[in-house]
Amino acid sequence: MSIDRYLAELGMVGEPIPAASDKTFPDDAHFRIEIPSVEGPAVLEAVLAAAAKEGITVNRVSQGSGAMLLSRSELRDMAAIGREAGLEVSLFIGPREEFDIGNHNRAHGGSAIASQARSLRQLRYAIDDVERAVEEGIRGFLVADIGLLDLLGQVQDRGDLPASVVWKASVAIAPSNPAAFRVLQRLGASTINVPSDVTLGQLYEFRASSALPIDLYVESSDSLGGVVRGHEASELISVGSPMYVKFGLRNAPALYPSGAHLVSEATLAATEKVHRAAVALEWLDRSGVNLLQSKPGATGLGIPESRPAAPEEGHGAQ
Repeated sequence: MSIDRYLAELGMVGEPIPAASDKTFPDDAHFRIEIPSVEGPAVLEAVLAAAAKEGITVNRVSQGSGAMLLSRSELRDMAAIGREAGLEVSLFIGPREEFDIGNHNRAHGGSAIASQARSLRQLRYAIDDVERAVEEGIRGFLVADIGLLDLLGQVQDRGDLPASVVWKASVAIAPSNPAAFRVLQRLGASTINVPSDVTLGQLYEFRASSALPIDLYVESSDSLGGVVRGHEASELISVGSPMYVKFGLRNAPALYPSGAHLVSEATLAATEKVHRAAVALEWLDRSGVNLLQSKPGATGLGIPESRPAAPEEGHGAQ
């Protein structure tokens, strides 16, 4: 049954859907799937197990607590797992304002700065955080501070960071208009997370202004508005391609900063996000729109690279 035709016969005609994007990823795919809040090796393994069970491909995972809270062995484990699976492992850069001793970010009007790097001191630690993770093979990072994004681009241009490292502009600095989108692009962002409540018309505006991949939560946590729109995937991807389709989880507990005390919650939430992605793909298939997903190892992903065996860790290790 043609639902649109049936509704039109009843005199109910919706607003026109913007023109489909003619842009794609380098492999000619229209979309990639991202699972956020994958807070460590155990959660990453659970994501891949769930993806295998659901019969879907996860192209990128991201982590929100920060690379700084993962040990070198955990960084190596995540890099090894991601490399074997052909997916990008994108780690949030720390430290940030919300973890600092100040309380401005905890005030009602100060939450907007929570993910920024406070002072030159935090910028120094943030760059060191990236270098430390890169040493263990990580090649993808979440950036939530425009100054830090600019600095990292300069460090990379100098050759002090590998050219294979990619920078994901976090939803914490999501642009509300195409002009801001272009600023983040000029500063070196490889992909940019736009607001989760973006309309199709607004999504079209972003896409018309740039060919850079868009990241979009089709389901988001309560802290990001709690949208649930996986059933709209075909329309969103058609207009926004190339797009990283992100599956957060509404009505789920907060996880940052995560650790062993929250690994059960993080694993359960990540497993359900994979299930939501599988359901959204069913809706996409039902739409009949021919939209292609990237395969593992696709060009442009910040896939971890192998590293030589690291020396044994521990206090006093030589």
